[in-house]
Amino acid sequence: MKKKISYIIFDNLKTLIGALIIAILIRSLLFQPFYIPSSSMEPTLLVGDRIFVSKYTYGYSKHSFPFSPNFSNKRFFSKKPERGDLVVFKTPADNRTDYIKRLIGMPGDTIQFTNGNLLINGITIPRDEVASTKLIRCGKFKLETNSFIETLPNGIKYLAVYKKRGTLQNTKEFIVPSDHFFLLGDNRDCSKDSRYLNSVGYVSNLNLVGEAKLIFFSNDTNISSLLKFWNLRNSFRFERLFKVL
Repeated sequence: MKKKISYIIFDNLKTLIGALIIAILIRSLLFQPFYIPSSSMEPTLLVGDRIFVSKYTYGYSKHSFPFSPNFSNKRFFSKKPERGDLVVFKTPADNRTDYIKRLIGMPGDTIQFTNGNLLINGITIPRDEVASTKLIRCGKFKLETNSFIETLPNGIKYLAVYKKRGTLQNTKEFIVPSDHFFLLGDNRDCSKDSRYLNSVGYVSNLNLVGEAKLIFFSNDTNISSLLKFWNLRNSFRFERLFKVL
């Protein structure tokens, strides 16, 4: 009887370990779920969105794996990201915190805001206003913003919002170093991103984790958390279910 119990325990343990290994491999090599906790990417990504991020898009580094084991400072099967990608990366400040921003600047580019306009290599990025005023979340506050469809040099279009009053007008020139990238939040006046050199700054190719691909679930945490499942029908954003990014 003892032998049978030991066999059952061992068999279940073996199954559990096998399932855990498979889950880690899928999470590290294929897709990983992420939760959006801040409003820095509104209106593209909302607080409460849950997204799938492809881990294979840019190849693999130590940051592709749980806890970022320091086995190598190289990237394997490396693939070049493109302007406009929604990139999840480890912040250079601690190499541990996950951020998601839009890739704007490639290695060698010069990025600058002048009179409220985004310039890449001295050329103003075309933008078309789509709404005069839109309320966008910024932490516990809501900002009145102007919304623009911006078009990057490679033709990628996206929606970016700027505060109607007090928006960032001018910045220094940012020259993106070799093997690094410049990333911005779509909620331009409520985003800690590559403009803040002491906290985020230029992001190394090694720090790229993956590309956001899909919203698989979304609920408005201002209305209800997942723990209050009885109120989910009031907070669940049906229109965002399985939205391709």
